[in-house]
Amino acid sequence: MNGTVIRRATAADAAALAALGTATFVETFGHLYSREDLQAFLEESHTVEAYAGALADPDYALWLAERDGQAIGYAQAGRCGLPHAEAQPGDGELKRLYVRAGTQGGGTGRALMDEAMAWLLRDGPRPLWISVWSENLGAQRFYSRYGFEFAGEYEFIVGAQRDREFMYRRRAQA
Repeated sequence: MNGTVIRRATAADAAALAALGTATFVETFGHLYSREDLQAFLEESHTVEAYAGALADPDYALWLAERDGQAIGYAQAGRCGLPHAEAQPGDGELKRLYVRAGTQGGGTGRALMDEAMAWLLRDGPRPLWISVWSENLGAQRFYSRYGFEFAGEYEFIVGAQRDREFMYRRRAQA
């Protein structure tokens, strides 16, 4: 984590989160999509307005990882919105966890995950959910270390493209 600071994001961070969310999504998945599909997704999901809305909603929380004044990663957590028959209104979900490509492997993702997990469990044990692209094996291994297990799949839509997305659940733990 050498010099990395993790902090809760505020309304003033919406633009930084939109830029970071766009950059990390493109770094991670940009090669999978046509320019049109990628742009449509980014304009829907990674705008200043989208992040401002999440930051203003008390059912969501976001964290920024910064190094030398630069945002290098972020996490977003909130109520579960996954299309699984067993997902309940009180369940939590890690919505996003991204770290810039050149800064991965130093513990930043783990630190962001720990912050999100603590927030999700602040009122006690409850089921937690995560969705992961079916071919992102590294992320699947990472989440399994936190006790998440495969629970199903659905189609994740990016523009006109539909991706196979896996849902993982961590049951409430006493």
